[in-house]
Amino acid sequence: MSVAIRLALASLLSASSVPALAFDLPPPVDAPEIDGPISDPAGWYFRGDIGYNLKLDQGDPSYKTFDAATQTTTSSDFDKSRMDRDPTFSAGVGYQFNDFLRSDVTLDYFKSTHNGQTGWAQCTETNGTATGRCRYDSQSVSALSTLANAYVDLGTYWGMTPYAGAGAGVSYVKWSKVTGKRGCAASDSDDCGGLDYSNSTENGADSWRFTYALMAGASYDITDRMKLDLGYRFSQIGSGDMFSFNDHDEFNGAFGTKGKDDGFTRHEIRMGVRVTGW
Repeated sequence: MSVAIRLALASLLSASSVPALAFDLPPPVDAPEIDGPISDPAGWYFRGDIGYNLKLDQGDPSYKTFDAATQTTTSSDFDKSRMDRDPTFSAGVGYQFNDFLRSDVTLDYFKSTHNGQTGWAQCTETNGTATGRCRYDSQSVSALSTLANAYVDLGTYWGMTPYAGAGAGVSYVKWSKVTGKRGCAASDSDDCGGLDYSNSTENGADSWRFTYALMAGASYDITDRMKLDLGYRFSQIGSGDMFSFNDHDEFNGAFGTKGKDDGFTRHEIRMGVRVTGW
């Protein structure tokens, strides 16, 4: 075979192999253009929570006894003091700054009942063997708090996001009226004859008080826009007035506050929902 024929065959084979190689290669793919961050968690959210006071401690509430003869008062703690534990409610709006930091403002409400008993001078009979004791009817108290809170989210693991937070604000605390009832005990029943059994009614007090809270818990992603929140909150409401002197004491010269609470320490377990607005 001549050199010319060989060159012609080689050129033909080379030309025929080009389409085959081109057919085997994948088509070119254009990379997508990205403008801005891939994910932006920032945005507004709304929340609602319901809780239960595992422990509601009123500290050492006290009250004064007025002596009209000397125009002086004597102060003492209640012999017995107990607070009922009732549900709590909360709603708020907040802003998620990034994956780790968020803040919200909440409005919280709770109501409870105080049961107190004491046996001081105004209820003590000095006639023979007689001793007296005052028992206060149940006195309800309600508190409406507004708090500014900040939280640190500690990362998301399998849809769960643990967090810790703190808040501060004020509470409007309002006490209802309370009736004091007197009783008498004696080894000789005749000795109770001189005890004044009349009941007295004191007006409840209301006041604004400083409040702070510490929180910890975890949220779970129900959907892209909704989170289930389960947590614990410790909060402290400052002390304040509880009830005033009755009309009889005020007529004889008493003034100011008769009963004073020692503030409220609350340990709550809370469950709620956060809904994002972005």
